[in-house]
Amino acid sequence: MKNLIKTLKNIWSIEELRSKILYTLILIFIYRVGTHIVLPGIDPTALGQVAKQASGGILGLIDTFAGGAFSQASIFALGIMPYISASIFIQLMTVLVPQFQKMQKEGESGRKKINQWTRYLTVGVTVVQASAYVAYLKQITAQSGGVMPGYADYFWLSTVVTLTAGCLFVMWLGEKITDKGLGNGTSLIIMIGILARLPQSFLQELTNKSVRSGQILVFIIEIAVLIAIILGCILLVQGTRKIPVNYAKQIVGNRQFGGARQFLPIKVNSAGVMPIIFAQAIMFLPTLFNLTSLAKTETGQGINRIFTDHTNVWYMTIYAVVVIGFTFLYTALIFNPKQISDNLKQNNGFVPGVKPGQPTADYIGAIMDKVTLPGAFLLALVGILPGIAQLLGVTAGFSTFYGGTSLLIMVAVILDTLQQIETQLLMRQYDGLMKSGRIQGRTVTQASY
Repeated sequence: MKNLIKTLKNIWSIEELRSKILYTLILIFIYRVGTHIVLPGIDPTALGQVAKQASGGILGLIDTFAGGAFSQASIFALGIMPYISASIFIQLMTVLVPQFQKMQKEGESGRKKINQWTRYLTVGVTVVQASAYVAYLKQITAQSGGVMPGYADYFWLSTVVTLTAGCLFVMWLGEKITDKGLGNGTSLIIMIGILARLPQSFLQELTNKSVRSGQILVFIIEIAVLIAIILGCILLVQGTRKIPVNYAKQIVGNRQFGGARQFLPIKVNSAGVMPIIFAQAIMFLPTLFNLTSLAKTETGQGINRIFTDHTNVWYMTIYAVVVIGFTFLYTALIFNPKQISDNLKQNNGFVPGVKPGQPTADYIGAIMDKVTLPGAFLLALVGILPGIAQLLGVTAGFSTFYGGTSLLIMVAVILDTLQQIETQLLMRQYDGLMKSGRIQGRTVTQASY
């Protein structure tokens, strides 16, 4: 406890770090206030229908990322999701389209161009999603009269404009947190939205267990298991396989360059949380059968039962297979062994015992496949843990923190934030946050969250 107080004093004594923390907290507070401001023309008493409909599937995922704003029909209902979608699309384009690859290699100017394209695409995606959200609101509030009659004629236009402006404002908040705050602004906004649901889910689980005799011990065991799962996720996020790389010595004049031995880190989970996000979107598609005549048949009803019940064995099996497949696919898109081999060759680097060029690329690719395999299985296990927890008696809300997108994002973002704080401490010759070693975050692109 004494060391903790000392560390907090050290953090507060650094003016730059103190201002970054306060700036970040103020912007996060503004975001959380905005999530409770209801859209113009909506009757707040009818929001129960929205919350009920947004409790699962892809709508539940959007509501999670939006910090509950989606189910509350707030001005930030779409949250940062349109920006994430645009970022993912642009990131894939930098891998697949030569023009975007060229921009990426132009350094700072290329990065600014890519960011500008991402913003333009965000506006288009937001307008489309906002229009769909208006239709969604009108459909689920038709019986309860959620839209005020006197405002019905202007509702579509005002809502699309408000949601688009709200999304761009949240995007601006994320960029400001990245520039002047603790960094990783978009990820921090998502994490805060997820954590906002934790107190209510925790109290709901505690209440559920306390009303029955002998269940408090079960609740304590659940908390212990949750802590163990968090520790396992930390290992999954930080786990790396280091490939030794030597650099040839060069003598220029009287000075010697190179000759050092470094390591190329291959992460166990290079794809981050993206495979789980993709898998959740794919698993939602079969439920669209409800919109067709097939929904009335026995086959359609069976498909709907499987893909809407997260505790179903078939759902978890299919979900795990999809996560594993997307892990390999996304890793192959973002990780290019040939490019790494060429970069090593250009910088006079080589892997000991492996010839430069294509043999090095094959060697790195083989190591990547071996490391990705257990990482993909562990990621699939994390993805289905909420369903398993719910089967074992954990309430639906609290079970989401036992794995899946919520837990991975929280672990990764918290590690990144702690690493930022520790770096500031070490730069000023203070002790780090831990005596046993440095906190390792993750070095990922902005779209990997």
